[in-house]
Amino acid sequence: MIFGRTQRGKPPVEPLTLKILVAGGFGVGKTTLVGAVSEIRPLRTEELLTEAGRPVDDLSGVEGKHTTTVAMDFGRITLREDLVLYLFGTPGQERFWFMWDELSEGALGAVVLADTRRLEDCFAAVDYFERRSIPFLVGVNCFEGAARHPAEAVRRALDLDDGVPVLLCDARDRASVKEILVGVVQHAMAYGAAHRRAVTG
Repeated sequence: MIFGRTQRGKPPVEPLTLKILVAGGFGVGKTTLVGAVSEIRPLRTEELLTEAGRPVDDLSGVEGKHTTTVAMDFGRITLREDLVLYLFGTPGQERFWFMWDELSEGALGAVVLADTRRLEDCFAAVDYFERRSIPFLVGVNCFEGAARHPAEAVRRALDLDDGVPVLLCDARDRASVKEILVGVVQHAMAYGAAHRRAVTG
């Protein structure tokens, strides 16, 4: 299917567009995830790390990283003819967290990307979405050479509610990332339906 076209003889479908955030710690793979799945050339706002940033940028575990996102990553993927996701990758360093409120406006849900070698780096994102009642799932980015941990072990380590999905993924692999995105849409829809039932009694 070509975006914007439908089967011959049928009226064009106006797709539903949804906003998904991709959050997590510094160097966890957010830019890679957006780039792996975006059907357009992703917008990236990466800058070279400098000596001036060393006192505030913790490079422990990501010593080979030379760039950092200073605003956001942006990409788009068509899941179905009638469903398009806009992906917004948030900056990972604490000094850029002020941008999260702006980026989260109107978001259906979020992916919190986690690295089990530095699991504490995603605590802030988990806390952010919990406090704002934004549905999210945790995607465990399986880095080469990192120990594999069961999803339930990650859930316990992050003290997540039972309803928060935890999925293993490879942020470099389009099919793997697509599964994560489908998962967050499904979770957000179920979360919204449950919230509406609770409100209406």
